Amino acid sequence: MLRFAQFGAGRIGVIHAANLAAHGGAELRHVVDVNADAARKLAQRHGARVSDTATALADPEVGAVIIASSTDTHADLVIAAAKAGKAIFCEKPIDLSLRRVDACLTAVRKAGVPLFVGFNRRFDPSFSTLRSRVARGDVGNVEQVIISSRDPGLPPISYIKVSGGQFRDMTIHDFDLARWLLGEEPVELFAYGSCLVDPAVAAAGDTDSAMIVMRTASGRLCHINNSRRASYGYDQRLEVHGSKGRLLAGNRLPTTVELADASSVSTDKPLHFFLERYAEAYRIELATFVDAVEHRQPMPVGALDGRQAIVLAEAAVKSLKTGRPVRISPPQIGRAHV
Repeated sequence: MLRFAQFGAGRIGVIHAANLAAHGGAELRHVVDVNADAARKLAQRHGARVSDTATALADPEVGAVIIASSTDTHADLVIAAAKAGKAIFCEKPIDLSLRRVDACLTAVRKAGVPLFVGFNRRFDPSFSTLRSRVARGDVGNVEQVIISSRDPGLPPISYIKVSGGQFRDMTIHDFDLARWLLGEEPVELFAYGSCLVDPAVAAAGDTDSAMIVMRTASGRLCHINNSRRASYGYDQRLEVHGSKGRLLAGNRLPTTVELADASSVSTDKPLHFFLERYAEAYRIELATFVDAVEHRQPMPVGALDGRQAIVLAEAAVKSLKTGRPVRISPPQIGRAHV
């Protein structure tokens, strides 16, 4: 039985706690959150206790932590958990600063503990099947990857102001998927960004619409398109084109019912909220983490993956500011990058 301390009792924390409770080999022992009422409710729901950080990390029965608190707390908690010898599941991003990310990875490597970064989209059944079929060679040599990611609507402007920007907050998932599907590291990136949804986003210093093109050393290409507005629901699609064919993973719908009549053919709109769209992915990723810790297996989404997503996000920010393509150095897997 792997026992957990969880930091964060917000909407993502609620999902993770429920998935722990449904997992036969895991148990939630501590809940830590600055919102005492939220922590109390979540702890009561799952038979855990409300604790502070020091108490939770000092518990010798706790073997792992889930970090699902606000982004600005992630780095400090990763370092503290590593020093306490706990296996770490950390929601993306590890931090908005590459320097702080490297400090975390140094601490993790020094402590010799596993770190899993919560890029949940890799665990969506359709996306993971597509990736497996790419690896099997179903489309031959990969030539193009197209990622469409559009939210149903804007988050609050108050959130946008502290999120780190669209590339670090939203596109970071797509940067991870791009690396995963391309099979090679991008070496060059060009980003466009606009404010087409709400002028308040521009006033907050961010974009709400973006397109990014990346190239690998062998010439493989990736196109990412993002929007903070999709009137028809949560739009999440992947396409991989190769020398022998194409693979496509489409949106998830509430039902598969289809109406066909003399005027049209219609189906349900895509699921509207990301917690619904990726509910199964959240469950599978946490089960994968528990299994990897218990069997001392490598983390399928590790520290280097978390770092490289931030590297690409920063390159996109730079490209947007300069209006020029940005060269990207290959990952440096050294003492600071486990």
